[in-house]
Amino acid sequence: MAKILIVDDDPDMVLATRLCLEGAGHEVIEAANGTEALEKIRAERPDLIILDVMMDTTTEGFQLALTLRSPDPRSEYAEFRDIPILILTAIHTTAPVRFSPDEDYLPVDDFIDKPIDPDELVKKVEALLKKAD
Repeated sequence: MAKILIVDDDPDMVLATRLCLEGAGHEVIEAANGTEALEKIRAERPDLIILDVMMDTTTEGFQLALTLRSPDPRSEYAEFRDIPILILTAIHTTAPVRFSPDEDYLPVDDFIDKPIDPDELVKKVEALLKKAD
């Protein structure tokens, strides 16, 4: 069982994601935005983060990923740099631009599009957790 932080401002999406993950035996914690997520990361030390892109701002999720993955050894979040990040977003259905993980520009481990397929979500979560071990 892993501790997973869901960062999303849509309560219905959080509930749907929570049910999938708890059904697979994981513990779930929640944050509604990037600021709350940083607090939860420090306090709860999750094993994996599922991160929405568009919250208080249209790129808040990207900004949070960049903060967490900062290569600066003096970063106050350096100890959390290796937590796997799965982007859960509808941006691919609302914009013609396509994003993919990129170490410098988008330092996340994987993407999954909304609406979620529960089996695909659990499969990606399990793969990221296994890879992180």
